[in-house]
Amino acid sequence: MGLKTLLIAAAAASVAIAASVEEQLAKRGNLPTPVSASTARTYLNSITVQAESNSPAYDRDLFNHWITISGACNTRETVLKRDGSNVQTDSACASTSGSWYSDYDGATWTAASDVDIDHIVPLKEAWVSGARNWDNARRQQFANDLTRPQLLAVTDNVNQAKGDMDPAEWLPSRTAYHCTYIRA
Repeated sequence: MGLKTLLIAAAAASVAIAASVEEQLAKRGNLPTPVSASTARTYLNSITVQAESNSPAYDRDLFNHWITISGACNTRETVLKRDGSNVQTDSACASTSGSWYSDYDGATWTAASDVDIDHIVPLKEAWVSGARNWDNARRQQFANDLTRPQLLAVTDNVNQAKGDMDPAEWLPSRTAYHCTYIRA
């Protein structure tokens, strides 16, 4: 293969990857539209800052996550199908093949077991920021929200390292994704 052919193939692959990433972002729901600086200042001035509270103590089970979405598919399997490419599932909706690109670190995985579904706003962060005052139905909706880009298929150990940290404490290692992550 000549250098020219190799360069053309590499360029075509880059365009295909970029189109695939844009397609995946579109499937996840719309990111909030940035507001003007004056509107942002108005919003910020209307916020009452309070200390986070973990009273009563956070309990992940109070968020009832990974509920059945359709047929045998729970929230996790639905996100795996949405965020993956060429995902095949068995009769129980478990992913048997496919590939997943992690926006957090740029890694691609071919085993669903290597992928976690991340809550961009961690459930504990939501709890200490006020979700402790929500009823069970609202917490369940938040934990399984497919209408916003709140749930993402990402590299499992990266998600586990993030834990319950918010954007002030943790950002993805892939700097090209920082703005998208913060907007989401």
